Amino acid sequence: MPSLIRSLLFRLFLIPCLFIANLICFPFSLTKLLRFIRITASHDDADNEKREEELQTGLQRELMPRHVAVIMDGNRRWAERAGMMTSQGHKAGAKRLKEIAELCFGLGIHTVSAFAFSTENWGRNKIEVKCIMSLIQYQLKSKINYLHREEIRVSVIGDLTKFSESLLRTIHELEEATKIYKNKHLILAIDYSGRFDMLRACKSIVKKTENGLIREKDVDEALIERELLTNCTDFPNPDLLIRTSGEERISNFFLWQLAYTELFFTPVLWPDFDKDNLLEALVSYQRRERRFGCRV
Repeated sequence: MPSLIRSLLFRLFLIPCLFIANLICFPFSLTKLLRFIRITASHDDADNEKREEELQTGLQRELMPRHVAVIMDGNRRWAERAGMMTSQGHKAGAKRLKEIAELCFGLGIHTVSAFAFSTENWGRNKIEVKCIMSLIQYQLKSKINYLHREEIRVSVIGDLTKFSESLLRTIHELEEATKIYKNKHLILAIDYSGRFDMLRACKSIVKKTENGLIREKDVDEALIERELLTNCTDFPNPDLLIRTSGEERISNFFLWQLAYTELFFTPVLWPDFDKDNLLEALVSYQRRERRFGCRV
């Protein structure tokens, strides 16, 4: 981006200079000027392509994960280290999620799921919780035009019973507005718990059994997966889970879905997790031999 800005400023400065030069009889025609602009523009395009190639160095498109899940840990520690308020750490984390999701979609990854707020997080300071909920609502409302432009579908999963009517309305409107998009899917787990997800699925199956909709022999792994909250995506089981901040646990996230997920832990705090760190995680993933419990 800095090179693009410099190129634009250079052109804005160059064009009037060339016209002045033409007025004082320097032999520089308008045709040559337009040719020069086209050449510099093509150089910018080449630079952008080069950066994209550098980002994908060491990656194979056919081995790219279809679903990447992230536990965005470290926002508070990042803010504390920077001498900032906790709310600023969460804002930086929200910005980083948008950037990482964009990179993933650009690399052909279909689904990105983010553990944005766990059920256990309700036990945090009430002011912090209120700040997080306000930030979530603001981010969801303010990104609608961006989501349409990029054709990104958004789904929110979790126990939504504690949310305000305003937040619930925002979630419903956003999900309805973006459900038509098929190639990019962002899942936000808010007030989510893996145990809650599995318990909810079991209760649903029991209720359907009591109503005669299913029989005991119908209950298998496929049925359970259809009852889990991740049934909103074509790829409910993440291929890769990334957790930041140095913690090495899954913290009640996607307990069923992570059975054969590749795990990548990094000490980098979430607001500092950039494209180089993402590239490192994806290269690590592609170097692993996924056997799903079988011998090869």
